[in-house]
Amino acid sequence: MIRKNARVISEIKGDTLRAAVVGEIDHHGAAALREDLDDAIIAARPKVVELDLSTVDFMDSSGLGIIMGRKATADRLGAAFKLINPTKRVARIIELAGLGKVMTVEYKNNEGENK
Repeated sequence: MIRKNARVISEIKGDTLRAAVVGEIDHHGAAALREDLDDAIIAARPKVVELDLSTVDFMDSSGLGIIMGRKATADRLGAAFKLINPTKRVARIIELAGLGKVMTVEYKNNEGENK
């Protein structure tokens, strides 16, 4: 049985889709998470896709694949793609992988302002 470790909460405001991932991103739930995110992006056809990682407790290397794949999906649809508010643990993985060089990453400090 495949267990679902993360869920997606999607919200559309104007031309922007904000997809918040809640929970853990690991190889066990990667396929279901990938499908949920792609479904939300394709259904909304937004101009901007924001992937909110502010409540992701854990992310392994499969999370990097999910992020890069959803950026590719957004690119194919002509949408801008950015990561929003990764937790400290996830931000470290993003920085080590160099994702900030290929996509926009918006970090917020404890006061709620961008770094």
